[in-house]
Amino acid sequence: MSNRIKVAVAGAAGRMGKEVVKLVLEDPDLELAAAVNRSQQGTDAGTLVGLPACGVQVTNDLELALVETKPDVLVDFTTPQFAYANTALAVAHGVRPVIGTTGFTPEQIEELDKQCQSKGIGGLIAPNFSVGAILMMKFAAQAAKYFPHLEIIEYHGDQKLDAPSGTAVKTAELIAQNREEIRQGNPKEEETIDGARGGYYNGFRIHSVRLPGVFAQQEVIFGGFGQTLKIRHDSYERAGYMPGVKMAIEKVMGYTGMVYGFDHFIE
Repeated sequence: MSNRIKVAVAGAAGRMGKEVVKLVLEDPDLELAAAVNRSQQGTDAGTLVGLPACGVQVTNDLELALVETKPDVLVDFTTPQFAYANTALAVAHGVRPVIGTTGFTPEQIEELDKQCQSKGIGGLIAPNFSVGAILMMKFAAQAAKYFPHLEIIEYHGDQKLDAPSGTAVKTAELIAQNREEIRQGNPKEEETIDGARGGYYNGFRIHSVRLPGVFAQQEVIFGGFGQTLKIRHDSYERAGYMPGVKMAIEKVMGYTGMVYGFDHFIE
């Protein structure tokens, strides 16, 4: 009997989904149970990602795939529109969700945690699976103790659906844990163009840049008397997220409840 972890992939034909399918097919510790996507039905998942045929065909019915293949883990890289329903469906069937899709509200995360607890399974919602990005967040949270004046600038391609990014929001939340709310800037400051100062969070600003040709970067800029500090992370390709995805798949097998943020796995 195989000890490999059985993985279903939702959003399998997407750019991140294809990388996950490759990861699972090429990793001896993992087994591809199902590949789910709204398009490409009937296509072999191996062929879809440029590998030899694997015998797993793409389906557009997530629930049927979960029932028939009984995976241990569902990895979801779909869109905010579908991610919550997909996650709740996985938990209902006792499948551990590893979610790379952003846009969950705190209330949704709390509800999913209750559902995971009741099923006795673990789950993860992670705005970013990059180890480097997680370190950037952690370093920024530490720096905020000493440099409370800061701004976040995040850069993504022009087709990204949410702004600010999940990574920026998670960074802001971690920073807020180490910093009292301070309304920065001149108290008489006025925006002559609406939104010029960016989004407001806990007294500081978050700026979202969306341009073609950009992949994923973020910098946190801290200002103090006579000095600035910049903490920046750059991602250049999606394959760089896969070691983190593999770690997440393994970690959710061993705990109960929904965890928000891959940073919980990086000490």
